[in-house]
Amino acid sequence: MITLSELQLDALTEIFNVGAGQAASSLSEIVGDEVLLSVPRIQFYDRNDVNADILSLKGGRLGAVRQNFGGPFSLDATLLFREERALEIVQEMIGSQVSLEDLVDFEQEAMCELGNVILNACLSSIADMLSIDLSSTLPEYSVDESDTVIGKLLADETQPVVLVLHIDLTIEKRDTQGYLVFLLSASSLEGLVACLDKFLSSI
Repeated sequence: MITLSELQLDALTEIFNVGAGQAASSLSEIVGDEVLLSVPRIQFYDRNDVNADILSLKGGRLGAVRQNFGGPFSLDATLLFREERALEIVQEMIGSQVSLEDLVDFEQEAMCELGNVILNACLSSIADMLSIDLSSTLPEYSVDESDTVIGKLLADETQPVVLVLHIDLTIEKRDTQGYLVFLLSASSLEGLVACLDKFLSSI
């Protein structure tokens, strides 16, 4: 597997950090309160090495928002939250007057919107800073046991490289840990590295 240099990794972290800032600003408007997203921590894994334990998401149910992106390189992007945390975020998005029992009726639509905001902010940031065009599919949301969600996420053997972004999301003093998981083929990783190198040579 291709490994990134420290300079390449720093550049990618900064690009995602800009995207996280854009996502936090958009989410703040949606929930009507300040939203903070931590500086993303990036790790690359071989697909076979990733499981719920590595992601600190073992046990319980996970909510997953998934989108596909295509351009000079293609990737599958998934936003992962523990379901109870996802429901808390949904409650903030649609108003605290809705009871937790009734939130399930809004969960699908609200989480797709949340995922759309965060995933597109991150990928738009990549596209803008690397001067490339990326297209995207509509987001899809699913909920299941953690091992099942992770298993489905990693089922495609043509995408052996997993890029994991660990972010901390804070709304009204609620600390929620989430993960952005990007699956890339070997050629897509090569394409990403080539775009990064072109970006670094221009600054």
